[in-house]
Amino acid sequence: MGRLEAAYAQLPTFLQHCAATGFGLYRKWLRFGPGYPVYVRGYREREGMTAHQWGKWQHRALTDLLRDAAYHVPYYRDTWTPEQKVSAASGYLEELPLLPKGPIRENPTRFLRDGVKPRHVSVFHTSGSSGTPIATYWTVQEIRDSRALREVRSANWAGVSFKMPRATFSGRIVVPDSESQGPYHRFNFAERQVYFSAFHLGPVTARKYVEALHRHRIQWLTGYAVSFYLLARHIVDQGLEVPPLKAVVTTSEKLTPEMRQVMEEGYGCKIFEEYSTVENAIFASECECGGLHVSSDAGVVEILRSDGTPCDPGEVGEVVATSFVRRYQPFIRYRLGDMAAWATAPCHCGRELPLLQEVVGRIEDVVVGPDGRQMVRFHGIFVDQPHLVEGQIVQESLDRIRVKVVPTAEFSDSDVHDVQQRIRQRLGDVQVVVECVSEIPRTRAGKFKAVVSLLSTDLTSQSVSDP
Repeated sequence: MGRLEAAYAQLPTFLQHCAATGFGLYRKWLRFGPGYPVYVRGYREREGMTAHQWGKWQHRALTDLLRDAAYHVPYYRDTWTPEQKVSAASGYLEELPLLPKGPIRENPTRFLRDGVKPRHVSVFHTSGSSGTPIATYWTVQEIRDSRALREVRSANWAGVSFKMPRATFSGRIVVPDSESQGPYHRFNFAERQVYFSAFHLGPVTARKYVEALHRHRIQWLTGYAVSFYLLARHIVDQGLEVPPLKAVVTTSEKLTPEMRQVMEEGYGCKIFEEYSTVENAIFASECECGGLHVSSDAGVVEILRSDGTPCDPGEVGEVVATSFVRRYQPFIRYRLGDMAAWATAPCHCGRELPLLQEVVGRIEDVVVGPDGRQMVRFHGIFVDQPHLVEGQIVQESLDRIRVKVVPTAEFSDSDVHDVQQRIRQRLGDVQVVVECVSEIPRTRAGKFKAVVSLLSTDLTSQSVSDP
């Protein structure tokens, strides 16, 4: 736990609301400051372009990006062959190598553009759902560009805006006390935003989550799909009444038909899916007609077979992405670790943006606490753990967690204590076993699950639905 987090944890609840608001003021400037309206206008104006216009627009943007990367980004300058650099200068993306996550994990600063000295750089970490988190570096303008994209192609398509009061589930430890009796949120007055704790949600606490929606007059919800699904189950099971909501926009996990049905019943509004990543390598969002569109001005998305050739519509393959939004640390032909398929027919909305038929994303195992609360995105404990190569959470029982870690030479007892403390901060007084291993078992696809539950299906279902 960092110093700021430790200081925040010692504050009384009222001052934690104030701290959330102070953080909100900073994030409001960071996201919606100078330049933001220009980005919004650009995304709105380009939305109606034809497929031919999109092709020309993407080729110009891609040629500019690849030429710049070949000679001004150390990783590409050092690893691309002379022939590949010639291809890059001509915008021939398919002739460049795929980019795995390993080199970025090992040295993310090698992907920063030479000769650029931003006045302010923010560092965000991926969730680490397929291993150790990746550090991503963002300039202020890139953050504003990304937020404008979400406003126009996600929130606005759902009939809402980030200017409206909203509630969010994310991985932040907004309620540091694992034994808290509530409230289970903190309120950002600057943006009229409720930060929900993803680590206290359970049958007994669900009512207080709903009360927060009423108290702060929340109009829409956005964040972790599984967390909002779990809350919706409690709402339906207990007959809780939510305020009138305009939309729910889910992120971070795949939205299944079952989840959508339960959430529509629980929240009484339409559910919209958003598919993106912390790296902002890809951005796809659901329109009013239910189509999951890839924003062509956010980057180039490829769906490839194992031999590297493009998949046909309807054929599931590996998602590879090249982002236009993040130019300071560009990821080119980046392997996301997800599988997807292009649609076989156009969307009824009429937009000529690429359309995904299915995203075979990652739905994590839910970690269940001894008191019945359910938590997702639990692998956030591996963020800012410099002495871990990779790690895996294994829930063996309601009160026993095994953490498998591949350590570096600097790994010590203090790292073990830190891991245990992070687990208990989320779950309470449970047994935490930290096991050092030489490697994490992989699937046949060469991946491993960062969170694994060994609880029986019956036990998990009982914990989710029984009051």
